[in-house]
Amino acid sequence: MKDKKVLVYGSGISGIAASALLLRHGAQVFLYDENENKVAAEIAETVKGLDEQHVVLGELTDAFIKTLDFVVLSPGVPLDNDNVLHLKQQGLPLWGEIELGYYFEKGRVLAITGTNGKTTTTALLGKIMEAACKHSFVVGNIGIPYTSIADQTLDDSVTVAEISSFQLETAIDFKPQVSAVLNITPDHLNRHHTMDNYIDAKMAIAKNQTASEFMVLNYEDEELRKRAQQVNARVVYFSSKRRLEEGVYMTGDQIFLKIGDDYELITKVQELKLIGNHNYENVMAAAAMAYCAGVPVETISEVVKEFTAVEHRIEYVDTVKGVRYYNDSKGTNPDAAIQAIKAMQWPTCLIGGGYDKQSEYEEWIGSFDGKVKKLVLIGQTADKIAKTADKMGFKDYEFAETLEEAVKICAENAQPGDAVLLSPACASWGMFDNYEQRGDLFKEFVKEMKG
Repeated sequence: MKDKKVLVYGSGISGIAASALLLRHGAQVFLYDENENKVAAEIAETVKGLDEQHVVLGELTDAFIKTLDFVVLSPGVPLDNDNVLHLKQQGLPLWGEIELGYYFEKGRVLAITGTNGKTTTTALLGKIMEAACKHSFVVGNIGIPYTSIADQTLDDSVTVAEISSFQLETAIDFKPQVSAVLNITPDHLNRHHTMDNYIDAKMAIAKNQTASEFMVLNYEDEELRKRAQQVNARVVYFSSKRRLEEGVYMTGDQIFLKIGDDYELITKVQELKLIGNHNYENVMAAAAMAYCAGVPVETISEVVKEFTAVEHRIEYVDTVKGVRYYNDSKGTNPDAAIQAIKAMQWPTCLIGGGYDKQSEYEEWIGSFDGKVKKLVLIGQTADKIAKTADKMGFKDYEFAETLEEAVKICAENAQPGDAVLLSPACASWGMFDNYEQRGDLFKEFVKEMKG
């Protein structure tokens, strides 16, 4: 990287971490943002060693582009963006942040993707590897850029990475020892345009794997079973619905591992602190990945029993006046939000709505099934969801201008023994910076009610 002239495209958390890594290794970095109204000096302050003259805003001139060696794209930048297409036409190599991180990786990588469950599975697998290895890291879409730790990895370290479809679009040499695709349901179609493109992006996690590596897949996802036939890695399945000849599966209330000569009970679901069938699938996926990475079943079993839900994913907040409050701000698509509704064991007041990713909401509303007693809608998709609710015969909905107002409406309608659930089935953009901010505000409003 020394003396390479690199354009880092995007000045968010990924771009900042990528720029810092490149600067540490002697590259000449230009941090770029399309928004010409941003302040170069403020952006420069976010990266140690970057001066204002190396921040580029607005237009990219051909004369400047010709001086570059390659470009690092932040995940939020679409590949069909006009600037990106122009950079590609100029013959510049386009790396993603994950590819840059992998360039510096010295140890093993365990990588997880899928529409839902990535963060929980990544956090759980991270805890298992922490218990099993001297040096381990947890990175990626979970909120810690890969490039922020990549040059700290060691020959004997393990990096557990949550990888989004956006990040996988720019994978070149990225090759995990164990990969996993947890499930595939429609999401991000405003970015990928078709389901085939979306699935292709997810499956790219295994494109460089060989027969000496492993890929963990959900047996109950028909599309993944089809795609498994094109995978070079050794496929290990998990299933919440049937016994498998080989893999990790749930039968009754017990989760078993049966791989090679090993056949062992991992846990009973009553021993877990996680709730809901989707979380049992996350446990099975993490267990399968850990076993394929060489972790003893005894260690896996101990860790999964102690693991608690990650923040913003069906996270218990508090009980106020006999009403339980749950924060599922990470339920950013209908399928994820359906899993949260299934996990509720009480009559529920639900807060939904947000940024429009061109999702459809029939299945989500169909999952209410007498459990959701009140739906409070916020954000850009509120009208679209309301029309779908009308069409499906669900009439008990109300609009709110803000999340705070939505929480108050739910509190007024909930009885002791009920639950209030924030699980929007939509992204947070527009009203919030990200789903974490949305979830944190929800928790603040609940705490204020309790006083």
